[in-house]
Amino acid sequence: MPQFATAQDQRYAQALMQPALIRIIDNIRKQLDNSDWTGDYRDDMSWPNDTTAEQKQQYLTLQEMLETATPEEFDQIQTVLSQLPAPDHVYTLCLKNQDQYQEIDVWQLCYRLCSATVSATDPRDEPITIDTSLLDQEIGDVDWIALDQKAKQLVEKAFRALE
Repeated sequence: MPQFATAQDQRYAQALMQPALIRIIDNIRKQLDNSDWTGDYRDDMSWPNDTTAEQKQQYLTLQEMLETATPEEFDQIQTVLSQLPAPDHVYTLCLKNQDQYQEIDVWQLCYRLCSATVSATDPRDEPITIDTSLLDQEIGDVDWIALDQKAKQLVEKAFRALE
């Protein structure tokens, strides 16, 4: 999980990440439709190094229990979960073109999309300042047009790098 420059940046990121994922995935689909590459997604979990097998199992079991929990049970489960090591979800686009194989970290693309600075480093390596031009401050919502334009540029750049 990346660090954010300010608490406000973290709040903005919470508002932007789901729309960013939607726009990134849609633009990946468009690129795949117009290329020789085929793509599949893989969702993995990356656990902190010192996490035991028992902690992993407990975490996964509690996550499943959240789906059917009553409001009271939900709060109790969340309390226990907050005390367990939590995995980072790694969402990877696996691309194949004849004998070539490439992987793209989809979450990294999403963080780059939301970031105000374009950096060659992994966005998780430095605190992120959110690009507020992706938000329509007047109505308090996402600027879907700006988000889509930036997502399109990022995905096109990622596909050009495959060549």
